[in-house]
Amino acid sequence: MIFSNPSLLFLSTTFVWFAVLITLCKGDLDPTDGFSPVPLKEGNFVLQKPYNVDPEKRYSFENGVRRLWVYSNDKPLDPKSHTKPRTEIKIHGYDYSEGVWQFEGFGYIPNGTTGVSIMQIFNATHHATSFMLHVYDGKLKYYDKKVITDGIYERWFRVNVIHTVGQKITVFINGIRKYDADDRGGTDHYFKFGVYTQKDSSHYMESRWKNVQIYKKL
Repeated sequence: MIFSNPSLLFLSTTFVWFAVLITLCKGDLDPTDGFSPVPLKEGNFVLQKPYNVDPEKRYSFENGVRRLWVYSNDKPLDPKSHTKPRTEIKIHGYDYSEGVWQFEGFGYIPNGTTGVSIMQIFNATHHATSFMLHVYDGKLKYYDKKVITDGIYERWFRVNVIHTVGQKITVFINGIRKYDADDRGGTDHYFKFGVYTQKDSSHYMESRWKNVQIYKKL
Protein backbone atom coordinates (compact mmCIF):
# COMPACT_ATOMS: atom_id res chain seq x y z
CA MET A 1 0.00 0.00 0.00
CA ILE A 2 1.32 3.47 -0.92
CA PHE A 3 0.54 6.39 1.38
CA SER A 4 0.52 9.89 -0.16
CA ASN A 5 -0.12 11.42 3.25
CA PRO A 6 3.03 11.37 5.48
CA SER A 7 0.85 11.44 8.59
CA LEU A 8 -0.91 8.24 7.55
CA LEU A 9 2.44 6.59 6.84
CA PHE A 10 3.68 7.57 10.30
CA LEU A 11 0.53 6.25 11.98
CA SER A 12 0.74 2.97 10.04
CA THR A 13 4.40 2.43 10.93
CA THR A 14 3.72 3.28 14.57
CA PHE A 15 0.87 0.77 14.67
CA VAL A 16 3.06 -2.02 13.25
CA TRP A 17 5.81 -1.44 15.80
CA PHE A 18 3.25 -1.20 18.60
CA ALA A 19 1.80 -4.56 17.53
CA VAL A 20 5.29 -6.10 17.53
CA LEU A 21 5.95 -4.72 21.01
CA ILE A 22 2.67 -6.13 22.33
CA THR A 23 3.54 -9.54 20.86
CA LEU A 24 6.97 -9.51 22.50
CA CYS A 25 5.53 -8.51 25.86
CA LYS A 26 2.92 -11.26 25.68
CA GLY A 27 5.59 -13.82 24.98
CA ASP A 28 3.87 -15.02 21.83
CA LEU A 29 7.16 -15.60 20.01
CA ASP A 30 7.87 -19.30 20.38
CA PRO A 31 11.31 -19.99 21.91
CA THR A 32 11.67 -22.95 19.53
CA ASP A 33 11.52 -20.71 16.44
CA GLY A 34 14.70 -21.24 14.42
CA PHE A 35 15.37 -24.61 16.06
CA SER A 36 14.96 -28.12 14.69
CA PRO A 37 13.78 -31.05 16.88
CA VAL A 38 16.09 -34.03 17.14
CA PRO A 39 14.53 -37.50 16.88
CA LEU A 40 13.92 -39.08 20.28
CA LYS A 41 13.06 -42.71 20.92
CA GLU A 42 12.37 -44.37 24.24
CA GLY A 43 15.98 -45.60 24.30
CA ASN A 44 17.12 -41.97 24.57
CA PHE A 45 15.38 -41.68 27.95
CA VAL A 46 17.72 -43.37 30.46
CA LEU A 47 16.46 -43.72 34.04
CA GLN A 48 18.73 -43.05 37.02
CA LYS A 49 17.24 -44.07 40.38
CA PRO A 50 18.28 -45.35 43.84
CA TYR A 51 20.34 -48.46 43.19
CA ASN A 52 18.52 -50.70 45.66
CA VAL A 53 14.93 -50.29 44.42
CA ASP A 54 13.17 -51.51 41.31
CA PRO A 55 12.40 -48.88 38.63
CA GLU A 56 8.63 -49.12 39.07
CA LYS A 57 8.98 -48.08 42.72
CA ARG A 58 10.31 -44.66 41.72
CA TYR A 59 9.13 -44.15 38.14
CA SER A 60 6.05 -44.55 35.95
CA PHE A 61 5.25 -43.68 32.35
CA GLU A 62 1.53 -43.70 31.59
CA ASN A 63 -0.63 -41.81 29.10
CA GLY A 64 2.35 -39.78 27.98
CA VAL A 65 3.25 -38.58 31.50
CA ARG A 66 6.54 -39.50 33.14
CA ARG A 67 6.21 -39.45 36.94
CA LEU A 68 9.42 -39.53 38.97
CA TRP A 69 9.69 -39.53 42.77
CA VAL A 70 12.31 -40.02 45.45
CA TYR A 71 12.69 -39.89 49.24
CA SER A 72 15.32 -37.90 51.09
CA ASN A 73 16.60 -41.08 52.80
CA ASP A 74 16.90 -43.10 49.58
CA LYS A 75 20.20 -44.52 48.40
CA PRO A 76 22.21 -42.83 45.61
CA LEU A 77 22.17 -44.07 42.03
CA ASP A 78 25.24 -46.26 42.59
CA PRO A 79 26.74 -47.96 45.68
CA LYS A 80 30.01 -46.07 45.10
CA SER A 81 28.34 -42.70 44.61
CA HIS A 82 28.39 -40.02 47.31
CA THR A 83 25.63 -37.97 45.68
CA LYS A 84 22.19 -37.36 47.16
CA PRO A 85 19.12 -39.42 46.20
CA ARG A 86 17.65 -38.90 42.77
CA THR A 87 15.22 -40.27 40.24
CA GLU A 88 16.12 -38.61 36.97
CA ILE A 89 16.04 -39.25 33.27
CA LYS A 90 19.18 -38.55 31.29
CA ILE A 91 18.76 -37.71 27.63
CA HIS A 92 21.16 -40.22 26.09
CA GLY A 93 22.75 -39.94 22.66
CA TYR A 94 22.77 -36.16 22.36
CA ASP A 95 25.82 -35.02 24.30
CA TYR A 96 27.08 -31.72 22.91
CA SER A 97 30.10 -29.43 23.27
CA GLU A 98 29.23 -26.63 20.86
CA GLY A 99 26.33 -24.93 19.16
CA VAL A 100 22.93 -23.92 20.52
CA TRP A 101 20.68 -26.57 22.09
CA GLN A 102 17.31 -26.44 23.76
CA PHE A 103 15.34 -28.53 26.24
CA GLU A 104 11.56 -28.35 26.19
CA GLY A 105 9.07 -30.07 28.44
CA PHE A 106 5.86 -29.56 30.38
CA GLY A 107 6.41 -29.99 34.11
CA TYR A 108 4.13 -30.49 37.10
CA ILE A 109 5.16 -30.27 40.77
CA PRO A 110 2.86 -31.55 43.53
CA ASN A 111 2.33 -29.32 46.54
CA GLY A 112 4.95 -29.87 49.24
CA THR A 113 7.86 -30.91 47.03
CA THR A 114 10.77 -28.61 47.89
CA GLY A 115 14.56 -28.52 47.99
CA VAL A 116 14.95 -30.41 44.73
CA SER A 117 16.39 -30.02 41.24
CA ILE A 118 13.85 -30.86 38.55
CA MET A 119 15.95 -30.17 35.44
CA GLN A 120 19.65 -29.70 34.75
CA ILE A 121 22.35 -29.31 32.13
CA PHE A 122 25.20 -31.58 33.13
CA ASN A 123 28.89 -30.62 33.17
CA ALA A 124 30.77 -27.35 33.60
CA THR A 125 34.38 -26.25 33.99
CA HIS A 126 34.53 -26.06 37.78
CA HIS A 127 31.13 -27.50 38.68
CA ALA A 128 29.15 -30.65 38.05
CA THR A 129 26.42 -28.74 36.20
CA SER A 130 26.04 -25.74 33.93
CA PHE A 131 22.45 -25.16 35.00
CA MET A 132 19.94 -26.42 37.56
CA LEU A 133 16.27 -25.59 37.90
CA HIS A 134 15.36 -25.92 41.58
CA VAL A 135 12.01 -25.94 43.36
CA TYR A 136 11.74 -24.23 46.75
CA ASP A 137 8.32 -23.61 48.33
CA GLY A 138 6.50 -23.33 45.04
CA LYS A 139 9.15 -21.20 43.37
CA LEU A 140 11.36 -22.13 40.43
CA LYS A 141 14.92 -20.96 41.08
CA TYR A 142 18.28 -20.77 39.36
CA TYR A 143 19.99 -23.19 41.72
CA ASP A 144 18.98 -21.99 45.23
CA LYS A 145 19.48 -18.34 44.34
CA LYS A 146 17.53 -16.22 41.85
CA VAL A 147 13.76 -16.77 41.68
CA ILE A 148 12.71 -17.45 38.09
CA THR A 149 8.96 -17.68 38.69
CA ASP A 150 6.49 -18.30 41.52
CA GLY A 151 3.33 -20.28 42.10
CA ILE A 152 4.16 -23.45 40.19
CA TYR A 153 2.57 -26.07 42.47
CA GLU A 154 -0.28 -28.19 41.15
CA ARG A 155 -0.33 -26.92 37.57
CA TRP A 156 1.35 -27.78 34.29
CA PHE A 157 3.93 -25.27 33.05
CA ARG A 158 6.06 -25.18 29.93
CA VAL A 159 9.83 -25.12 30.38
CA ASN A 160 12.27 -24.10 27.62
CA VAL A 161 15.98 -23.87 28.43
CA ILE A 162 18.32 -22.69 25.66
CA HIS A 163 22.05 -23.34 26.03
CA THR A 164 24.33 -21.27 23.81
CA VAL A 165 27.57 -23.11 24.54
CA GLY A 166 30.33 -20.84 25.77
CA GLN A 167 27.99 -17.87 26.17
CA LYS A 168 24.71 -18.10 28.06
CA ILE A 169 21.70 -20.10 29.20
CA THR A 170 18.21 -18.65 28.75
CA VAL A 171 15.08 -19.85 30.54
CA PHE A 172 11.51 -19.47 29.26
CA ILE A 173 8.48 -20.38 31.37
CA ASN A 174 5.18 -20.68 29.51
CA GLY A 175 6.80 -19.06 26.49
CA ILE A 176 7.98 -15.98 28.39
CA ARG A 177 11.67 -15.22 28.80
CA LYS A 178 12.34 -15.28 32.54
CA TYR A 179 16.07 -15.56 33.17
CA ASP A 180 19.51 -15.37 31.57
CA ALA A 181 22.59 -16.93 33.14
CA ASP A 182 26.21 -17.04 32.09
CA ASP A 183 27.47 -20.32 30.71
CA ARG A 184 29.73 -22.11 33.19
CA GLY A 185 32.06 -23.69 30.65
CA GLY A 186 32.77 -27.36 30.08
CA THR A 187 32.07 -29.84 27.32
CA ASP A 188 30.04 -33.03 26.81
CA HIS A 189 26.82 -31.50 28.12
CA TYR A 190 23.49 -33.29 28.26
CA PHE A 191 20.01 -32.64 29.65
CA LYS A 192 18.36 -34.34 32.63
CA PHE A 193 14.98 -34.00 34.31
CA GLY A 194 13.18 -35.55 37.26
CA VAL A 195 13.95 -35.11 40.98
CA TYR A 196 17.41 -34.75 42.51
CA THR A 197 17.64 -33.96 46.23
CA GLN A 198 19.16 -30.62 47.24
CA LYS A 199 19.56 -28.87 50.60
CA ASP A 200 16.56 -28.38 52.91
CA SER A 201 14.50 -30.89 50.95
CA SER A 202 11.12 -32.33 51.76
CA HIS A 203 11.07 -36.00 52.68
CA TYR A 204 9.10 -36.84 49.52
CA MET A 205 9.87 -35.19 46.17
CA GLU A 206 8.05 -35.65 42.87
CA SER A 207 7.92 -34.14 39.41
CA ARG A 208 5.91 -35.11 36.34
CA TRP A 209 6.85 -34.42 32.74
CA LYS A 210 5.24 -34.74 29.33
CA ASN A 211 6.09 -33.78 25.74
CA VAL A 212 9.83 -33.63 26.41
CA GLN A 213 11.75 -32.62 23.29
CA ILE A 214 15.32 -31.62 22.45
CA TYR A 215 16.06 -29.04 19.77
CA LYS A 216 19.17 -27.85 17.98
CA LYS A 217 19.68 -24.45 16.38
CA LEU A 218 19.37 -24.56 12.62
